[in-house]
Amino acid sequence: MTPEYTSHEKISLRKHPTLNERWLHDRIADNPAILGLGDVRVLDQERTVPGGGRIDLVLLDEDNNRRYEVEIQLGATDPSHIIRCIEYWDLERRRYPGYDHVAVLVAEDVTSRFLNVMGLLAGSIPLIAIRLSAMTVGNYLLLDFVQVLDQTELRLDDTKEDTGGGQADRGYWNDKVGKELMKLCDSTLELINGAASTAWQLNYLRGYVGLQSGGVVNNFIHMAPKKTKDFVHIMLRNSNALQWAEKISAEGIPAVCRHSGHLRISVKPDQFKKHGDIIKEVISETVVEFES
Repeated sequence: MTPEYTSHEKISLRKHPTLNERWLHDRIADNPAILGLGDVRVLDQERTVPGGGRIDLVLLDEDNNRRYEVEIQLGATDPSHIIRCIEYWDLERRRYPGYDHVAVLVAEDVTSRFLNVMGLLAGSIPLIAIRLSAMTVGNYLLLDFVQVLDQTELRLDDTKEDTGGGQADRGYWNDKVGKELMKLCDSTLELINGAASTAWQLNYLRGYVGLQSGGVVNNFIHMAPKKTKDFVHIMLRNSNALQWAEKISAEGIPAVCRHSGHLRISVKPDQFKKHGDIIKEVISETVVEFES
């Protein structure tokens, strides 16, 4: 059946007599998926930050341990909006270093001047710019969000200084994700120690499960169990990350090269048993590379 065509009229929310910025905040908070940032939920709205000011929205992507600091402006981007967006991102990443943080700027008009400035900062600030278009179709109002800049694949600093959101213990993780997924973390540790010249122990943090040896923390491999997905993210610093991602994905296990030299494998307990050889191989190579 051929869809019936109907015309629309583009409108400016900035000039609208009743639809203000607060109304737009609430619409996004009702359904944050409309921003196109994936499976996210609202962590906070109008969050007060130290020194004054409020972040319009803070969104959380639990699967990827990522937070989005969202600044919304009706009309066109301007210097104060851009500066505020970056300042809030910087404050939040310092307060909560256990997460990846991305600054998100939403405006009805993302100017070319803004895009040029952000191009100069490439590699330093993870930022997404989204252009909002509002239009009416009959008695309906539609909101359309289009990403015009996605600058999130940046360099990744050494995670051994990452606090992981604070210290936890085994009981915390058993309650959070269940004992079966924690056994997968134990099995990963066995593979690590099978290749390492130094004995490592699990270091339980609220954001992930890392490694320590003799009181020294180093997360060249760390794990993030996800109860809702019934798998564990295993993150490895490996110079052959891209090749490993392709090889492991071919086995039916989700694997991505998140950044240069950083591999993430998302493995379920049954997959870990079935594909133990290839997982052992990549872990062993990662350990050897780290020790060298």
